Amino acid sequence: MRVLLVEDDTILGAAVRDQVRADGHSVDWVTRLDDAGDHLASVPYDLILLDLMLPDGRGIPFLRRLRAKGDVTPVIILTALDQVSDRIEGLNAGADDYMVKPFDLSELSARLNAVARRYSGNPNPLIEIGDLAIDLAARRITRAGRSVPLTAREWALFEAFVQRPGQLMSKAQLEERLYAFGDEVESNTIEVHVSRLRKKLGHGVIETVRGIGYRLGTDR
Repeated sequence: MRVLLVEDDTILGAAVRDQVRADGHSVDWVTRLDDAGDHLASVPYDLILLDLMLPDGRGIPFLRRLRAKGDVTPVIILTALDQVSDRIEGLNAGADDYMVKPFDLSELSARLNAVARRYSGNPNPLIEIGDLAIDLAARRITRAGRSVPLTAREWALFEAFVQRPGQLMSKAQLEERLYAFGDEVESNTIEVHVSRLRKKLGHGVIETVRGIGYRLGTDR
C-alpha cells in the first residue's frame, strides 16, 4: 500500500515510517495538515495515519472535510488524546480506527492491515488461489504446501494484485503503490519484481496485458 503519515513528532514519526516501510508499504510523511492536503490532491493513497494535534490545526476538522468531499480513504488516528469522548469524536468524524500513544508498532501493523483488508472487500486474511495458500495477516505464502519466502517489495506487489482480483493495473499505478515521493525507481523495477514473483509462485500467477498493465492470472 501507499500510506500517508501525518505526524509532527519527529521521533514517533520516524519510528512509524520505518515500521510501515518494513512491512513492505511505501510512506509519505508530512508534519502539517496543509502538506497532507497537497499530497492527497496529487496521489491516490491506500491509507492515512493521522495525528490530531498538528502545528497548523486539528486533525478532526481535517478528517471531516475529507469525508464531506467524498474521500473514502481509510484513516487510522494516532493520538495522545485518550478520553472516551475523544475516541467517539474521532470515530464519528469518519476514522476507521483510533490508537492512543504510546502504542506498540506491531499492533499498528496489524490494525493497518486489518483496515486495508476491510476496504479491499475481503476481511478474511486467508485466501486460496490455485495451489497458493495466502495468509495476509501473517504475510506468509505456501505453494503446494511448501513455504515461499518473498521480499518486502515482492510481497507488497503481490498483495496489490490479490486485493484487486481481475483488475488491470498499469505500471504507473503499481509504482505509486510501492514507492513514496523521493524514492528512486528504475525504469524496469516492476518488470523485475513481476518476473521474480512468477519464478517463485508460478508463471501464470500474474498476467501481462501488453501495452496496458498487469493483473492476477485468470488461470489461478
